[in-house]
Amino acid sequence: KIPEIRPEDTVIVADPMIATGSTLIKVLDEVKRYGKPKRLVVVGVLAAPEGIERIKKAHPEVEIFVAKVDRELNDKGYILPGLGDAGDRAFGAPIKLQ
Repeated sequence: KIPEIRPEDTVIVADPMIATGSTLIKVLDEVKRYGKPKRLVVVGVLAAPEGIERIKKAHPEVEIFVAKVDRELNDKGYILPGLGDAGDRAFGAPIKLQ
């Protein structure tokens, strides 16, 4: 559930691991359906550069803060040398980047 977002609001979206960025792009799309905040911030622990790039391409105004950016994704969309994509491992169907 997302409350109405007002122009003076700051919205913070937390995601522990940002691999492909696909989930966050969908979340940010949904957040924007409820209004346009003054600031839209993503915070995470671990991210792949490919995921950050995809998010910034889809939502260039979003600020992204992560503790660590690992080097890349493998062909299954898992962060290297990180922990992999926990969502994909939990729910299956990893996203292959082209």
